[in-house]
Amino acid sequence: MVLMLFGAGPAVARDSGQWVNSPKHIRQWFQSLMQPDNPAQSCCGEGDAFEADNWEIEEDGTIVAIITDGKGTVPNGTRIVVPDRKMKWDAGNPTGHGIIFLTSTYQAICYVTPGGV
Repeated sequence: MVLMLFGAGPAVARDSGQWVNSPKHIRQWFQSLMQPDNPAQSCCGEGDAFEADNWEIEEDGTIVAIITDGKGTVPNGTRIVVPDRKMKWDAGNPTGHGIIFLTSTYQAICYVTPGGV
């Protein structure tokens, strides 16, 4: 099921401890990420971040991230439409996983594709 994203409101940060064992440099990376379409706003914290190692570009150019580890919060396989303005290309990615930050209604705040540092 593809979730359509229209007018995401402010996100309420949550932390269910899913990243508690992350190395310090990874936690600092999470904390430093800012929204690509609103650089004064954080992508939120680790509690709003989920692994989305798979992604597709549909025929109409829409980017869809696919949750591969929802950390017990978001069902694996959930497909999230990611507007171009939510793609985060400028911060590298030391996690080895695609990372998507979501609102409580599964709207994309930021998406960092899998890749290197």
